[in-house]
Amino acid sequence: MPTYQYQCLNCKSQFELRQSFDDKPIADCPACHGVARRLFCPVPIVFKGPGFYCTDSKGDGGKKSGDNES
Repeated sequence: MPTYQYQCLNCKSQFELRQSFDDKPIADCPACHGVARRLFCPVPIVFKGPGFYCTDSKGDGGKKSGDNES
């Protein structure tokens, strides 16, 4: 089961709660027993390998648009 982070709407305290995917994103605050809502946090993504940078794109081999082969 995943762990989700919640914040209370009354006292603004934050806590973590393990819940199933099917559970509703509302929980009770352990401090004041108020309503708490699930927080959304960005997921860290690390791109490794070729193809993720502008310098990795397929180039024209160093030719300029005005150059012609002799």
